[in-house]
Amino acid sequence: MDQIISIKPLLAVLVSLLIIPMLISSSDKPNVREGWTFTAGIIKFLIVASMLPLVLQGKEIVLTLFEIAPGASIAFKVDGLGMLFALVASSLWIVTSMYSIGYMRTLKEHGQTRFASFFALALSATIGVAFSANLLTLYLFYEILSLATYPLVVHHQDKKSKISGRRYLTFILGTSVAFVLPAMLYCYHVTGTLEFTTAGIFAPGQMSKPALTVLLLMFVFGFAKAGIMPFHSWLPAAMVAPTPVSALLHAVAVVKVGVFSIVRVLTGIFGVDLLAQFNLGIIVATIAAITILLSSCIAMSQDELKRRLAFSTISQLSYIIFGVALLTPMGLLGGVIHIAMHAFGKITLFFCAGAIYVATGKKYISQMKGLGKTMPITFAAFFIGALGVIGLPPSGGFYSKWYLLIGTLESEYKFLMAILLVSSFLNAFYFLPIVYQGFFSKSDEEPSNKAETSGATTIKEAPLWCVVPLVITAIISVVLFFYPDIFVNLVKIGLGL
Repeated sequence: MDQIISIKPLLAVLVSLLIIPMLISSSDKPNVREGWTFTAGIIKFLIVASMLPLVLQGKEIVLTLFEIAPGASIAFKVDGLGMLFALVASSLWIVTSMYSIGYMRTLKEHGQTRFASFFALALSATIGVAFSANLLTLYLFYEILSLATYPLVVHHQDKKSKISGRRYLTFILGTSVAFVLPAMLYCYHVTGTLEFTTAGIFAPGQMSKPALTVLLLMFVFGFAKAGIMPFHSWLPAAMVAPTPVSALLHAVAVVKVGVFSIVRVLTGIFGVDLLAQFNLGIIVATIAAITILLSSCIAMSQDELKRRLAFSTISQLSYIIFGVALLTPMGLLGGVIHIAMHAFGKITLFFCAGAIYVATGKKYISQMKGLGKTMPITFAAFFIGALGVIGLPPSGGFYSKWYLLIGTLESEYKFLMAILLVSSFLNAFYFLPIVYQGFFSKSDEEPSNKAETSGATTIKEAPLWCVVPLVITAIISVVLFFYPDIFVNLVKIGLGL
């Protein structure tokens, strides 16, 4: 594959980092501060998008900053997989920044400058993970992201947030240091390299099946941002953070960095052929399947909307790992494009949850009867986001779920298709009733008879800065149903399908 040396990957990483001093210096001028955020967001997206044509032509954009040891360097590589993730993250940063203005200002949240600064740092780390050329670079940015998002999780600085923050760091940093770091060092000791390649880094006969199995499990559980059970409890606990942070955690950065890291390890360190040779895919697929079903069942019991969305996220992340672990062309395709399709659907759902809270102060599903009549735009967007997560048309999520189903039929374990069908039914069971009761149930606050009702239903949507972003992401989710080719092509190029 042709490689082109360019500074653009580094610029894409640095642009949001470089505006942090400007954000801090304009803390007493909110409009100026948000202007810097939007400027950096647009520049970051344009830099990423400018590399897209070359990647679609099958070229890789590379840049090595410095070598730490032979075969271990801090380096960037922009390929199909990295481009898909970077496009999603950089575009949604702009939309999430817009949403943050409406949410944070309406609720008069404190520390908005601190919030914006760490948000920017988190996006720099996310793009760094997306464009990492090797496991060492990925690990470095993975840990930077862990530290950058901690202040966002504990933003409210009350007792509950501090407890959740400690749990967040314990799981995220603890697992990566205990599992990923030694596994990475062992890989380097055995192979002398950490570079991602489609064939993997292990030579034939270099590792036994038991050793490979242990190494594989260390990576899968070590990247705890992916929310694999039993290392998942940090994720619902982190819901104490403001909704824009929840959206960042669940759709744009943190959890997607977790699954993306696992995808990189499975396809770029082990390689599909090696995993198939030793029949290791079914181990990872089984772990993912258990997480999918258990988290879906737990989601049904949650009355707080953000917690239901959190357990839904745990389930949906495992779809990605499940698809890649099938080791079939359609499974790989469905798993990786679900990174993008789920991102737009799930961020829409979180935006809607925040908009409902801003407009009404309600965060429990049992309190939301009839709200669709007063917030029709928000609940219509919620319906579209739910379709994307369930995997029904007209949403982009239909394609990833469809490819995953075909992937199970291509595999040796066709019974795994039942996991996808049952879990999709569960997705519908815990999302669609919210929409139904919003539009068709009678509100507890509604007058008991028509004689007490005067005039038409009053529309009370959240502020425009909250509503416009959720409309944008809902529309994009629908557009991806009709035009999924860009993400499909990037995955095929990135995985050599």
